[in-house]
Amino acid sequence: MKEKYIELLLNRCLKVDSDSTLFINYNVINKDFVDELIEYAKKIGIKDIYLDEENTNAIHEFLENNSLEEIKNSDYFNSSIWDEYAKKGSAFLMLNAEMPHVMDDIDSEKISLSAFIKRNTKPLYKERQLKGEIPWCIAALPNELWAKDIFPNSENPMEDFWHNLSKICMLDTENPIESWNAFLNSQKESVKKLNELNIKKLHYSNSLGTNLTLTLPDDVLWCSAEEGNYIVNMPSYEIFTSPDYRYTEGIVYSTKPLLYSNRLIEDFWLKFKNGKVVDYDAKIGKDILKGIISTDDYSCFLGECALVNYNSPISESNIIFKSTLFDENASCHLALGTGFNECIKNSKNLTKEEINEKGINYSKTHIDFMIGSRDMLIEAECKDKKMVTIMQDGNIVL
Repeated sequence: MKEKYIELLLNRCLKVDSDSTLFINYNVINKDFVDELIEYAKKIGIKDIYLDEENTNAIHEFLENNSLEEIKNSDYFNSSIWDEYAKKGSAFLMLNAEMPHVMDDIDSEKISLSAFIKRNTKPLYKERQLKGEIPWCIAALPNELWAKDIFPNSENPMEDFWHNLSKICMLDTENPIESWNAFLNSQKESVKKLNELNIKKLHYSNSLGTNLTLTLPDDVLWCSAEEGNYIVNMPSYEIFTSPDYRYTEGIVYSTKPLLYSNRLIEDFWLKFKNGKVVDYDAKIGKDILKGIISTDDYSCFLGECALVNYNSPISESNIIFKSTLFDENASCHLALGTGFNECIKNSKNLTKEEINEKGINYSKTHIDFMIGSRDMLIEAECKDKKMVTIMQDGNIVL
């Protein structure tokens, strides 16, 4: 199973070859898997491999023992090495390993500051990523702490995690690469239909109280997780676009927990006026939510809206993974912060300022949160004034 996963990540998601440079960001807890991945990468001829290793327990100790000012003035979270490899056109593989509750005792301002520094010290990487100029992929890897948190009553939580990961990532099929190619081809049909509708506005509603209206930019495009020839998230079951950040109105309720820098936010809502979050609350993690919203002047505006069927494989597993990578692919979601250049027609011929003028948000952050439910209704107002239901009972009905 692990061999199939490695082949899927390198050969299909990133499409690396012997001429590629490979940048791997991972947690030390997953070193054994990374060793196997490196061995395979060398076997296919990759010579330049950079390992960006993180240690969550060491990060916890650093945050615990340093003040905000000391964190700000330290190079501990400096990620400028990402820019060096972005200059080379490297392929970036980010192996996500959640460690629930490890940061529960760390001040939320320290969490927010460390995340801000990480993102803000790799501007070239973010620019080239947003423009689709480098191959990149975020993928999940199980670990004992995460597995025990998800499967608390299991005798073998890691085995259960890998079993579910296998189904969700199609590793249980004879040829996962062919299986993903077939799925992504079906996604392209839905993307085509959405683009042909020329949608002006989207209205979301459900029984939780969500009553939200998004306006889409002129020249907007819907996209799937296949960016160019790459798969940027593994797994990925979403179809997404970027709304015009200036015109969001109404209220939206979360339907799944959000784990941000290993801190949990649960049962929260956001109220928007003139595009901006003007009020919010959360039963758990309100201070962390505040940190996200106030990251910069534009983190309180939306950058993404994504459609995911309620009957997606992750949703049908009935598991809340407490990881955005998984949970956003079990549920329709929105994102606070920066939007996507590729969601505007001919964006490669436009400047950043021109894209922003069309309504694409630019921020130092991009945080997805889950809003999908079994009774989610999404209605579209098209530019010709026609009303079309695009999601009913939680599933796309195009």
